[in-house]
Amino acid sequence: MSKPPRILLTGFTPFDGADINPSWETVHALDGRLIGGHLVVSRLLSTAFAESQRELSSMVDEVEPAILLGVGQAGGRSRLSIERVAINVQDARIADNNGAQPIDAAVVDDGPVAYFSTLPIKAMLKALIAEGLPAEVSNTAGTFVCNHVAYLMLHLAAQHRDRRAGFIHLPYLPSQAARLPDAPSMSKDDGVRALCIVLEVAATRRVDERFAAGALD
Repeated sequence: MSKPPRILLTGFTPFDGADINPSWETVHALDGRLIGGHLVVSRLLSTAFAESQRELSSMVDEVEPAILLGVGQAGGRSRLSIERVAINVQDARIADNNGAQPIDAAVVDDGPVAYFSTLPIKAMLKALIAEGLPAEVSNTAGTFVCNHVAYLMLHLAAQHRDRRAGFIHLPYLPSQAARLPDAPSMSKDDGVRALCIVLEVAATRRVDERFAAGALD
């Protein structure tokens, strides 16, 4: 019997003094699940530019995924954000976990200016909203390690004809938001449920929906 295709699902270590990161809390809960005929392989990435690049390259060689989905934390956002684009820029407002703080540096020298997600982002959005989960299409993954990994995933996918990739940001967990005034949050259970939905859509759909989901700012 042939092995099912694999999804490489990544989360990040805590950063900027935090003791938890919602991306890894949700991602590791899905390790080993079969979703949409694909086996989910969850892996932890360092919140560090150079280290995450080395780790991701090794993970892709090991897992040989059909789909790569990175998940990160976007504290302050009130909805799960499905990222449309990753840009070839590292411009760190804070240092990463190894003390690196690149400014106006390329993720990949001589790489394209940007990559668009190759996953059905609007079909994902529609499915999440249908299940009562707050979600949006986002047009910026920032310029920190999340965007760095999103760009690298799409760059690796572009070199493999049958490989697709994308990136999602999660809000704070309630335990994080409780320490911050007026900070929105999403529970771990809702985050896990949301990831199951988007992975099912990613694994079973190639053609995206077409409807307005843009932003004015």
